[in-house]
This record gives sequence, structure tokens and C-alpha cells, in this order.
Amino acid sequence: MSRPSLEVADIFRGHGPAWRRANAGHVSLGQLKVMSAIESCRTATLGGHVARCEA
Repeated sequence: MSRPSLEVADIFRGHGPAWRRANAGHVSLGQLKVMSAIESCRTATLGGHVARCEA
């Protein structure tokens, strides 16, 4: 099964900082932590890697 071309994490990475600024005071710490975890998913931050064939 292949990955979709766009994931929630991509949207959060691209628009999350502006959204958090615009909604400051209306989002719980728990929600912010979940957003951060989703943004970090499949990145080097969490030790992610990409396996590919060189040939």
C-alpha cells in the first residue's frame, strides 16, 4: 500500500504555526501536543528513515 500524496502531518507542518498563532488561547495543551507529535511523525526527529533501492 503506497502513502497518499498529502497527509495530515503535511498540512500541520505547512499551516500549523499560523493556525496556532491565530487560535492562541483557544487550544488546549493536550491538543497542541498532539499536533506536535503528528508534525514530527515520520521525520528524523523521531528517528524516521526512507528505505529505497539504489538500483
